Amino acid sequence: MRCLLLIVLLSVVCGTAEAQTAPLALAVEAAEGQSYTLSIQILVLMTLLTLLPAAILSTSAFVRIIIVLSILRQALGTAQTPPNQVLLGIALFLTFFVMSPVISDIHQNAATPYIDGELSASEALSTGVVPLRRFMLDQTRDSDLQLFASIAGRGDITSVDQAPLSIVVPSFMVSELKTAFQIGFLVFIPFLIIDLVVSSVLMSMGMMMLSPMLISLPFKIMLFVMVDGWALLLGTLASSFYS
Repeated sequence: MRCLLLIVLLSVVCGTAEAQTAPLALAVEAAEGQSYTLSIQILVLMTLLTLLPAAILSTSAFVRIIIVLSILRQALGTAQTPPNQVLLGIALFLTFFVMSPVISDIHQNAATPYIDGELSASEALSTGVVPLRRFMLDQTRDSDLQLFASIAGRGDITSVDQAPLSIVVPSFMVSELKTAFQIGFLVFIPFLIIDLVVSSVLMSMGMMMLSPMLISLPFKIMLFVMVDGWALLLGTLASSFYS
């Protein structure tokens, strides 16, 4: 272990010395004839990598799924059960399941030809956006598209195919929020009825100091388990994207 640590330390020191002796203002000529230093390129790359997960999740099925699962946890009355890591894991894997046709289409028609050198980067990007754009438009309401088109002042858009991504993406997110809250409302109703029944029974019995949430929680869990709630909810969410 000492020898291994010594080798790692020497490699780090040597790498640091080489990095210090290398020219820090390494410049790469851009297409416009400008020059950008290596530090600026790394800064831009790290910024894009930071924003990439948010951009991907905002254009996928993740928004609807995670909101419905969060509303379900609130309806059950369990503050941290299931924990956030479990809900995020379920939402991510269900998102991959729902988006698998879109991912396969992008991989087959854009990623693989670009790797093989058959398409340029711009052509692969424009080809790969097509299935993702089609998926978003299938889930987007026309009223939301018209709203953001009017905000952007794009009166020349006469069909959804002419809408740019700057309008499609926020319209898709707003539509997903509406759909998620509609599904969450339907999920909340049975548990709300149980809470009302339990609170009415406790008030009629004069047990004013006993929390209705404490009594109704086992009944809500039992109801959710008896109807196979997880399979029913996740199956409904997955089928809601391709209904």
